[in-house]
Order: sequence, then C-alpha cells, then structure tokens
Amino acid sequence: MSTLCDPATLQIITHPHPTLRRISKPVRRVDALLRDTIRRMFELMYESRGVGLAANQVDLPLRFFIANTKADPAEAEELVFINPVLSRPKGLEEAEEGCLSLPELYGHVTRPKRIRVNAYNLNGQEINMELDGLLARIVQHETDHLDGIMYTDRMTTTGRLSVAEALDDFETDFASRRQLGEIPNDADIETRLIAWERRYC
Repeated sequence: MSTLCDPATLQIITHPHPTLRRISKPVRRVDALLRDTIRRMFELMYESRGVGLAANQVDLPLRFFIANTKADPAEAEELVFINPVLSRPKGLEEAEEGCLSLPELYGHVTRPKRIRVNAYNLNGQEINMELDGLLARIVQHETDHLDGIMYTDRMTTTGRLSVAEALDDFETDFASRRQLGEIPNDADIETRLIAWERRYC
C-alpha cells in the first residue's frame, strides 16, 4: 500500500511525463480506493474546466476515464468508462481539441463523427452507446490517452509543426522540475505504476 498514493494527492501530469505514453491495463476490480480516486479525478477535471480525464493523466496505469460534457458537476451527467472498446466509426469531422496534460495548447484533429463505445461504469454495469457530437470526440480523445496517444499525434504535419515550440517548452519545464526533485525518476514511477497494476489488473 505504501506505493499507492492517497487520492487527495493526485495531480494532473503534463507532457512529457512517461505515464502519458504508457498503455493502460484493463481494470479487474473496483474498491473504495478506486472510487475515491475517481471522485478526486472529477474534482481535478472541474478545477481545470475540462470535459474528460483519463487515468494516466493523473499518473495511474489503469484503463478508465471520466467525462462530463458540461465541465460542471451541476450540469450534464458524470460518466465513468472502464475498459472502453470503440467500434463502428462513421464519417469524419475536424474540430479543435485541447488537453489538460497540455494546458493552453490547442489544435485541430480529424476524428470519426460517430462511434460506438462498449465499457463498464463504476457500478459494474455494461455501457453500450452510439455517440456523436462532443461526447463522441471526448470518448475518442480519452481512449487515445489510455493507449498512450496524445491528440497532437493525430494532427497533420503542418499542425504538429505549429505546436512544436510549445511542446519544447513543456519538455524544458518538465526537465527543470525533475532536476529540482519535483517529479520522480522513471524507475520510481515504474515501481509505483506496477503496484497499482498488481492491485487492479
């Protein structure tokens, strides 16, 4: 348990933190700690005015994400997608996206307009939804996170060039914070992630 963090200490991690590139493992159990962790994730998401947040964005190696299309607990529905699987993509649509792990950075990404998602909610009930609009884009964006994919990876070559300088700034800041001891080294991160996987995967 010593390597499993208190949910109250969770924070959103930013590029190029290694957990953002880690492929998440399926969740096999839900307990009080995971429920508290998800509640904290909603708090962090709302504090940042986000509409979706994947587990690896808070440095967890687990295959789930949360969403609320209104970014407000008083509006819309709080959704939890555990072990999501996407299928039946239809159409294409380009739209601007941002990411809480790349704050203040935006870019256009082309994704399917409609998608089907199969997953489980926090109560173990199966989710089968045909999605379009904003929720379809959120679900695709967050599922990408669980596969170690950032939205910038899906931008056009020209789009990626337009954000290259900003990404360099994130990397410089990350290196500086790690040098100051604010971010653990890769070995320590790996040890903690494995502990979470052993508990839930």
